[in-house]
This record gives sequence, C-alpha cells and structure tokens, in this order.
Amino acid sequence: QVQLVESGGGSVQAGGSLRLSCGASGGTFSAYGMGWFRQAPGEERQFVATIGGVNIRYADSVKGRFTISRDNVKNTVYLQMNGLKPEDTAVYYCAASYKVFGVITASGYNYWGQGTQVTVSP
Repeated sequence: QVQLVESGGGSVQAGGSLRLSCGASGGTFSAYGMGWFRQAPGEERQFVATIGGVNIRYADSVKGRFTISRDNVKNTVYLQMNGLKPEDTAVYYCAASYKVFGVITASGYNYWGQGTQVTVSP
C-alpha cells in the first residue's frame, strides 16, 4: 500500500509559478510510474503529466509551462508550474501506477493522494 501526500498548492496571479510536491511512503517508489492530474469543479479528472523511467509526457495544455520530475532518493515527485493561467485552477492530484513507464489515463493509476488546491486569478 502506497500513501501519497501532496503539498505546495496555493493562490497566485496569472503568470505566476508554483511547485507542487508529492511525497510517497509504503512502497518501492522507483518501481512506480507517477502522474499528476487535476480536476476543476464540475469537470472530469484531467491528465497533466506523467514520469516513469525515462518517459515523460505532458498534456498539450501544459506543455512548455509545466515540468514534472522525481527524486527516487526522497521518494518525491514534483510539478513545477510556470506561466500559470486562470484555466489551470483546479485541485491537483498525485498518483502512482504499477505501470513503471507511466500512463496518461486516470484508470491506469492504483494510488491517489488527497489533492491540493491551485487557484490562479486573472
């Protein structure tokens, strides 16, 4: 069983930056593909980024602005978010997948964090 805890959310103005962190415990962190998803009110959970092995993928909406990375010593995955836009406002979730190379669909993930709120004002 893997426990995931996100941190780093908050409120920023458009154009600002935030760095989300997700600490993992209870499993072999390096064996999991890790991902970030987000969910705005009334919308479905949306893929943001995934990292697994040497594979990194991003949603088109965040490409060039967000960067996912991981530290297998600290058992932590990060999401650096630059150039934030109001449409990035959502609850951001960290997830872990048994598929070590990462996946882009929510159904491919086995463990989820509780989420952290990101609010971007115009």
